[in-house]
Amino acid sequence: MAGRNLINAENVTLNYGKGPVLDSVSLGLNEGDRIGVVGRNGGGKSSLIRILTGVETPNSGRVSRTNDIFVGSLSQVDHYDPDMTVREVVLGAAHDHQWATDAAIRDVLTGLFGGFDEEILERKMGPLSGGEKRRVALAKLLVSPLDVLLLDEPTNHLDVEAVAWLAAHLKSRRGLALVTVTHDRWFLDEVSEYTWEVVDGAVEEYEGGYSAFVLAKVERQRQASVADQKRNMLVRKELAWLRRGAPARTSKPKFRIDAANELIENEPPPRNNVELLAFANARLGKMVFELNDIDVRVGEKELFRNVTWNIGPGDRIGVVGVNGAGKTTMLRILTQDLKPVAGKFAAGVTVKIAFLSQHLDELDRTWRLLEAVERVATHIEIGKGKSLSAGQLLERLGFPASSHWTPVGDLSGGERRRLQLTRLLMSGPNVLILDEPTNDFDVETLASLEDLLDSFGGTLIVVSHDRYFMERACDTFVGIMGDGRVTDLPRGIEQYLELRARQINGTYPTSFGQAFSDSAISDKPQLSAARRRELEKDLARIERQLVKVDAAIAQLHTDLGAHATDYEKVAELNTQLRELDARKNELEEQWLATSEPLA
Repeated sequence: MAGRNLINAENVTLNYGKGPVLDSVSLGLNEGDRIGVVGRNGGGKSSLIRILTGVETPNSGRVSRTNDIFVGSLSQVDHYDPDMTVREVVLGAAHDHQWATDAAIRDVLTGLFGGFDEEILERKMGPLSGGEKRRVALAKLLVSPLDVLLLDEPTNHLDVEAVAWLAAHLKSRRGLALVTVTHDRWFLDEVSEYTWEVVDGAVEEYEGGYSAFVLAKVERQRQASVADQKRNMLVRKELAWLRRGAPARTSKPKFRIDAANELIENEPPPRNNVELLAFANARLGKMVFELNDIDVRVGEKELFRNVTWNIGPGDRIGVVGVNGAGKTTMLRILTQDLKPVAGKFAAGVTVKIAFLSQHLDELDRTWRLLEAVERVATHIEIGKGKSLSAGQLLERLGFPASSHWTPVGDLSGGERRRLQLTRLLMSGPNVLILDEPTNDFDVETLASLEDLLDSFGGTLIVVSHDRYFMERACDTFVGIMGDGRVTDLPRGIEQYLELRARQINGTYPTSFGQAFSDSAISDKPQLSAARRRELEKDLARIERQLVKVDAAIAQLHTDLGAHATDYEKVAELNTQLRELDARKNELEEQWLATSEPLA
C-alpha cells in the first residue's frame, strides 16, 4: 500500500469478557487505501471500525492517527433528532448559494435522492424510512471533505441503483482512504483494492476485492493443507462459480491463480440444471403461475396494468425495481395474499409456496433453536436423492451445533431471520419466494445459503438489493420500473440500471399515460399463433447456442489460467476467445431481435 500513513494500530486487543474479539492486531491505513472488511457476524468487524474511529478504546495496544486528518464514519444505526430536516443534517447552516454551485454536493444529492428540490430537503428525519435515513447519513458524510471514510454496512436499505451509484462515487474520490464493512460482495468487488478478513481474533490481509479474496483464500488453504474439508469445499465451489460465471471479476488479480485453478479443475458447475429441472417438473408439473392481463391496485394507487407473465417449473427469477413500484405487491399476488382487480391469475395445483417476507412472523421466545425447526419437520428433501436433518440445515445457515439449544428469545434480529428461513425451507416447498433474504447475513452464511439454493429443484423468485446474490442464485431477471409492466431483462441488472438512467433522463416512459398511450402500442403488429411459435422456437435454438458458447468461453478462461506461462498457447487461446466473444455478441443481437416481437 502506498501514501502517507493516516491511522495505525499496534498490538490491539479487545475483549468483552468472553475471549478476545481482536487479539494483538497490528495494521495500518494509508492515504488512498481502499479496503473491504469481511468475516462472520459477531467476529469483530464493527469493533475494528469503532477502534479505528476512536469511538472504542482497546483493552491493550495503541491506535495513532495523523493530527491533521478528517475522519468520517457511518455506523449501522445512526441517531438524529426527529425534528431536524434533511437540509439541516446534510448541509448544516449553509445557505443555498454556498452549496448549490458546488458540483460535488449536487452530484451527491442527485445520486442519493434523485435531485435536490425543496420538498426533499425540508422533510423531517422522524418519519423517514430506514433506507431514506441511510441515504441522509451517507449524504452528510459524502459532502464533507474527508481524508478517511469508515463505513459499517453502507448498502443496508439501499436499492441496486443506489448501491451502483455509491460504488461509482467512492471510486471517483481520489486520495480518500476507505474502509468498508459489508456483506455486499458486488460492492466489495467494485470499491476494494485490499480485503481484511477478521477471523479468530486476527485480521488477515488479501490483495484485491471479494473475488480476488476467494482466489487467494483457496491458494492459502492449499498451501497450508487445511484440515477443515467442508469449509474448503464451499470456498472452492464459490471460486468455481467466479471463474466460470464471472471471469471478468477475476481477470486482474496480481497474484498467481494457476494453483487455484488446479483446485477447481474437476469441480462441477454449482448447479446441475438438467437434474434440477427434471426434479422441478416431477414436483410442479408444467405450470407454476400464469398471469393474464392483470391489473393491480393498492388503495387508490394503480401499480400494474395488463400484465401477462408466465412462471414455469425450475425458473430462477430475480426481480429488481424502483422502490414503491410494486415489487413486494407482485410477490403478494403470486402468494395470493392480494387479488388483481382485473385479469386472470392461476397457480399450479401442486404448488407449495414458502414466502420469506421482510416482516417476519413472531417466534415463541421460549423455544430452543433446534426445537423451533423440528416443529416444522425433522428432515427435508433438497434435491433428487438428497436430504438434510433439521440440525444439518441449521449448521448450513450459520448456526453451529453448540447453539442449537439457545432460546429463540436470545437471538439477534439477523439470527431470527435466518431461523425463519430455516423453518421455511424445512416445510418442503417447491416454490420459494424471498423478499430481501440477505439482510444481516455475513458473507460466509450467504455462500452457504447460495450453496443450499443450488440444490433447490423448485421455482425460485427473489427480490433483493444484493446484486451478487441475485446474479449468483438467479438465471433470469425482470424489472418493475413503475410503468405498470413487468419488463424482461435479458442482460440482467446492468440492463435495469441502463433503463433507470433513461427514466431519470426522461427518455424512458415513466407514467402509465406514457407507457400505455396509443402511440406506444398502436404500431406494434399483432402476431399470429403460428408466427409466435416459430419465433419461440428460434429463441430456444439461440438460447441453446448461447449456453454452449458460454461453456466454451468458461473453459477457455480455465485453460488460459492453466497455461499462463506458455505464451504460444496463450496466444492461440486468446484468438479462440476473441472468436467466441464475437459469436456470443452475434447471438445476443439475434436473441434481442427475435424476442422483441414477442415482448
